[in-house]
Amino acid sequence: MNVFSPPDQLARNPALAVLGFKRQLMYHLHFWAFIAIAPLIWVQWQKEHYLLSTLLVLFCLNALLVIGFLRFRNTYFLKGRLFPLLAVVAAGYSTVINGHSGLYWAYPAATALFFLLPLREAIASNIVFISVMALITFFYLPEAEFWRVTVSLGLTCTFAMVFAWLVGKLQQELTWLATTDPLTGCLNRSQLADVLNTRIRMRERYERVSSLVLLDLDFFKAINDRWGHQAGDQILQEMATRLRKRLRDSDQLFRIGGEEFMIVLPETRQRDADNLAHELLASISARPFMNNIKLTASASVAEVSRGETWSVWLNRADQALYQAKSKGRDQVVNAQRPPPSAASTLPDSAAT
Repeated sequence: MNVFSPPDQLARNPALAVLGFKRQLMYHLHFWAFIAIAPLIWVQWQKEHYLLSTLLVLFCLNALLVIGFLRFRNTYFLKGRLFPLLAVVAAGYSTVINGHSGLYWAYPAATALFFLLPLREAIASNIVFISVMALITFFYLPEAEFWRVTVSLGLTCTFAMVFAWLVGKLQQELTWLATTDPLTGCLNRSQLADVLNTRIRMRERYERVSSLVLLDLDFFKAINDRWGHQAGDQILQEMATRLRKRLRDSDQLFRIGGEEFMIVLPETRQRDADNLAHELLASISARPFMNNIKLTASASVAEVSRGETWSVWLNRADQALYQAKSKGRDQVVNAQRPPPSAASTLPDSAAT
């Protein structure tokens, strides 16, 4: 995804949207840092501060490389790690030769680190930054200035750290809310296309097959009608818990409808997925749910075929699930493999 992806693409994948906003933040911070610092190269050169001018040139070149890599290659150049190094050296040396005027650049640089680096790296970088600036002010400025600079820079970093931590937690929470079914904790449909496309790419490139299982509770509407929607919600929660207990860490569980679940099984042939589906149906029917409610489920299994899109793959599984329902429910039906000519008959955006 490009850092400037259209809004509709971002809306389809909230996790990518958060990543896109982070990259836009990195882009703009480096852009405006370049705008602010570039004129100072000539100013310091005029003052015959040639080493500082060189450091500022390197700082601007790093900013341009970050901007270019984000814009055209969708990657973060050196993960932003040149920024703290150049910021510490440039701000410190500028304070040595320019006095107080060099200090002013330390505050925005220290703050920016919390939005350009992972939190732990930003904290470590700022500890080094504050230590360097404290030593420089101790030796080159009056003692009173040493305490003012050290305390004020430390407080600035502390406030920025707390704010960046809160923003990070908020991003995680928003991503979780946007990608997870709040009732069952399963993934929701916003992640469906990306997950299936990932498995398709693994099939095409490395011959690593995957299968999916669609599972639908039988006569679930009758549960809601007889015991109420609260009971139905509790059954769905317990259903998700039972399914997770029989899945691997690498498997992914979705809730894609009212009482319909989907399980993506990496590195799994259709035969093994069929065995798992039978085990899941047996575990559902073997033990009653709350209030001694007995349930069964129907399931379908489909292994990804070469050349098909995610919507074709899912549609094959959906058709097989319909057959399981029409044949009497409480059974597993394996999806038929598509003929080679029908591998891409549906667009990836098709609803199933």
